[in-house]
Amino acid sequence: MSIRLRLTLLYTTILALTLIGFGGVLYGTQAQTIRDREERMLVGATQRIVEIRQADGHWIDDGPFPPPMPPQEEGWRDQQPPNFRGLYLQLLSSDGELIANSESSDQTPVPLSESGLRAALEGESWSGTAWVEGERLLIYSAPVILDGQVAEVVQIARPLTEQDQHLEVLGSNLLIVGGVAILVAFGIGWILAGLVLRPVNRITQTAHAIGTERDFGRRVDHTGPNDEIGQLATTFNEMLGELQAAYQQQQQFVADVSHELRTPLTTIRGNLGLLRREPPVGAEERTDILDDVTEESDRLIRLVNDLLALAHAESGRELRGEPVQVKPLVDDVCRQAGLLDPDRAIVCDDVRDVAVIGDQDALRQVLLILVDNALKHTTGAITVAAEDVDDHVAIRVRDAGPGIEPEVLPHIFERFYRGKSASTELNIGLGLAIAKALVEAQGGTISVESQLERGSVFIVTLPQVPPA
Repeated sequence: MSIRLRLTLLYTTILALTLIGFGGVLYGTQAQTIRDREERMLVGATQRIVEIRQADGHWIDDGPFPPPMPPQEEGWRDQQPPNFRGLYLQLLSSDGELIANSESSDQTPVPLSESGLRAALEGESWSGTAWVEGERLLIYSAPVILDGQVAEVVQIARPLTEQDQHLEVLGSNLLIVGGVAILVAFGIGWILAGLVLRPVNRITQTAHAIGTERDFGRRVDHTGPNDEIGQLATTFNEMLGELQAAYQQQQQFVADVSHELRTPLTTIRGNLGLLRREPPVGAEERTDILDDVTEESDRLIRLVNDLLALAHAESGRELRGEPVQVKPLVDDVCRQAGLLDPDRAIVCDDVRDVAVIGDQDALRQVLLILVDNALKHTTGAITVAAEDVDDHVAIRVRDAGPGIEPEVLPHIFERFYRGKSASTELNIGLGLAIAKALVEAQGGTISVESQLERGSVFIVTLPQVPPA
């Protein structure tokens, strides 16, 4: 079931429940109003007869029923005579036997239930409905009390046929109007849901087209308000922009990797061709060829290891977040770096005895990458220092090289970036990209500052362990 249909059904259901509740209240109120009006009329007529019977003070004789009102008697001067037209009247004895009834009753007795008779004998009035010869009657009964005892029971009934027809017409009208309103609401809800969900359909079509055509440059065209749908379209376009950048970066990365792999493989392939040449090459040239093959093989191994390390660093794995003492770690890194180039001076004296929150192995790899990068691209001394800044520790790896051009600095941590420094061509490779990924995985940051002819400094910042 589509969202459009679900929303339309939801709107329609809410409206239907509202109409049912409103119609039920209206119908119930109208029915109760009609009953109360009819019952008040029956109560008034019954009380008139009861008062006349009590004023006579004797049992009924053979006179007419209902008895006429006494003329000019005190208390009746300002009252209108009761109108019994259309009513069924009868008089019962205290035993429930029929004593007399009006001519309109057509000799058909009006029923009186046991509960109604019991209430009348106890001096209370009683009302209810009953079916007599296919006609629903509203019946009101009241006792006639003489000398403190119930002598007679007066019953007046009125047919409810006209009122029932009125309620039936009202109920039919409510059903018809409610049904039409629900159908109209369903159609309007269907149209409105389609209009509201139109941007979602465009997003779906755009996503399908992107998946089919691999065109990450497409965007969702949304010109409506900045509501939830508008925010969804904006977020989707932002996601497409990020996907486009990532896709282009991936394509560039594949091209760079292919280029990096092609050079040593071509060299190895050419050297192998030389070894198979007839007549065979000389012993000295053969040694040079084997040296080239070995060197290029090592280069391939390093490249593959760097690719694995970068993939591992960017895989989103969680590194250990434990206290790491900075000074022993820096001393160990300086010792290992000294083995790479014994003739270079590596100064690691200005290191505070502080601790950071991170992964010791990952942090060691980062520092080795930075020091090895300085050894490869600069000459002169290399300084490693660490100091606490607020609640962080900044580890600095400084070199005295020629510096980095300002236009190169924003790209220094990109994979396989090629540019120009102050004195030579740059081919960054993967080392700095791996360092950046490892530092960010530990919740830290890495940056670079450089001045031409004055050298560069790489700064690794990590959270400091609070003092005990």
